[in-house]
Amino acid sequence: MADQPQITFTLFVLSLAASAEIHLGSLPPPGSDKPQPPNLKEASHLIEVLAMLKDKTSGNLDEDEERLVDSVLYDLRLRFVEASGGEKRVVEP
Repeated sequence: MADQPQITFTLFVLSLAASAEIHLGSLPPPGSDKPQPPNLKEASHLIEVLAMLKDKTSGNLDEDEERLVDSVLYDLRLRFVEASGGEKRVVEP
C-alpha cells in the first residue's frame, strides 16, 4: 500500500469524475484505448453522487475543494446534456 497515493478529498472527487467521464463516453475505460458508448444511467448516478457529496460537505470544504466540486459538477452536467442530445435528465441544484 506504500506505493498508492494518499487518499484525499480531491483525489476522491476526481476519481468519481473520471468514472462519470468514462460512462459519458468521454474517456476510455481502464485497459482500453477507446471510449465506450455512453451509459447515461450510470453517468447520471455518479453526477448525483457528486451533487450529494457537495451538499453533505457544505461549509466543511476549503476554497480549492469547493471550487473543484463546483467545476467538476458544472462540466459533467454540461457533458451529460451533450451526450443525451440536449435532453435534461439530471436534477438541477
